[in-house]
Amino acid sequence: MGLAVSRIRETIAAGKAVLGIELGSTRIKAVLVDETNAPIASGAHDWENQLVDGIWTYSLDAIWSGLQDSYAKLAEDVKKTYDVELTNLAAIGFSAMMHGYMPFDKDGKLLVPFRTWRNTITEQAAKELTAAFSFNIPQRWSIAHLYQAILNGEEHVKDVRFFTTLAGYIHWTLTGEKVLGIGEASGMFPIDSAKRDYDAEMIAKFDALPEAARYSWKLEEILPKVLMAGEKAGNLTEKGAKKLDVSGNLEAGIPLAPPEGDAGTGMTATNSVSLRTGNVSAGTSVFAMVVLEKELSKVYKELDLVTTPVGDAVAMVHCNNCTSDLNAWIGLFKEFSDMFGMDIDINDIYGRLYNNAMTGDKDCGGLVAFNLFSGEPVIGLDDGAPMFARKADAKMNLANFMRTHLYASLATLKIGCDILFKEEHVKVDTLYGHGGLFKTKGVGQSVLAAAMNAPVAVMETAGEGGPWGMAILASYMVNKDDNEAFDDFLKNKVFKGAEGTTLEPNPEDVAGFDAYIETYKAAIEAEGKLSEVLSVKA
Repeated sequence: MGLAVSRIRETIAAGKAVLGIELGSTRIKAVLVDETNAPIASGAHDWENQLVDGIWTYSLDAIWSGLQDSYAKLAEDVKKTYDVELTNLAAIGFSAMMHGYMPFDKDGKLLVPFRTWRNTITEQAAKELTAAFSFNIPQRWSIAHLYQAILNGEEHVKDVRFFTTLAGYIHWTLTGEKVLGIGEASGMFPIDSAKRDYDAEMIAKFDALPEAARYSWKLEEILPKVLMAGEKAGNLTEKGAKKLDVSGNLEAGIPLAPPEGDAGTGMTATNSVSLRTGNVSAGTSVFAMVVLEKELSKVYKELDLVTTPVGDAVAMVHCNNCTSDLNAWIGLFKEFSDMFGMDIDINDIYGRLYNNAMTGDKDCGGLVAFNLFSGEPVIGLDDGAPMFARKADAKMNLANFMRTHLYASLATLKIGCDILFKEEHVKVDTLYGHGGLFKTKGVGQSVLAAAMNAPVAVMETAGEGGPWGMAILASYMVNKDDNEAFDDFLKNKVFKGAEGTTLEPNPEDVAGFDAYIETYKAAIEAEGKLSEVLSVKA
């Protein structure tokens, strides 16, 4: 242990450590890695978005105070653990929530408060742009926010000279460079994966729209420059160093990687950037990302098209609901055990109930559940209400009950992914699972394999998630060999020897989930009626 600490201390003192910082929805986290890309220190700051004048936002003060606090806590962790000051680094990378809208004037002044991805105020713009581009533009995309501001006749639009994402803003402030990693850029505006840049034809279509054409700027002029993973994206300025590290210890001149989005850092942290790979993040919400070998045959409202950090096309299915209802039922069982004076750890309750669920009927025996605490666009519901139902002749037992709720947590994801796998015949060699659903060994993994009909791997290396992924992207920039591809760097220098398990789909489980999903689809109308009845409109 002493030798390990001594080695890491030398790495930090020599300025060879690499820093990744990610600004998530509820936490800003910094992760430091050594020359082996292993995490060696971290710091975090909790924060919450604010609803101001009907817009979900974070203030500039909150952004910078949170970023400074997470860095200060990281530096404190380094000092406490290794007895060395953090003064220099081999590289830094910043990532954040994708999408959203931050427009600036010619003097670099933010024209309106940051509009986050969470806002659903761009429905008209998203529909019109999707029709104009023949490409799905979700409401949360940056271009939808810009066009909605145009449609609304907002005064600030005439003064826009640059707009970007949160990660892009942080990077620009600290380096002076108006750039984005290609994965992050793909959530602003559609990317042409062949050219590794914004789609020129769609830019021309946007500029030709009558509503946009009346402004003096052209879209290409106000978008950030697109960079690939591995390219240098500027250096930390003197002013930037002081802004990030208020103690003044951090030196200027450190190279920065292209800023990326949380989708790209998640792909990196799960080693799922190669063709025919994908990852599924299953927690409060759930999303799947699959790297595509070919273009899809048509536009699907259920599918977002973004890219990996090296520009390969990725299909994403994003669902608003996943484990919340599961957690609520587990809480009920915990309450039951407490009532009888049984002191059972809640993790044991999860483990017993989840494992018992796997002994139930493959199709859940005529039971069905909806886990919807909020609306679910994949199945066309604006509102949600958890619902459990069963046929009169259903096999009602505890195993089937819990299996039903495990299936429900992935049901809408399966519906979206079935478009990829069954209609578009997309091939995937391995899906990498991460998130709370996979904490009970083998259970969430088996259910996901059945839902997707694909092998599912769960690794033990990505515990730090997105900020670790961003640190790896920064490490790739400075530590890659000549002409070393990003997926090779991950395979050979990050995940080589990493422990994990891979489960193949069980054909009987696959058939059972397929049968369950037909019952689920038939009951969507009833769920919609329930949501309608129980929804309280403001």
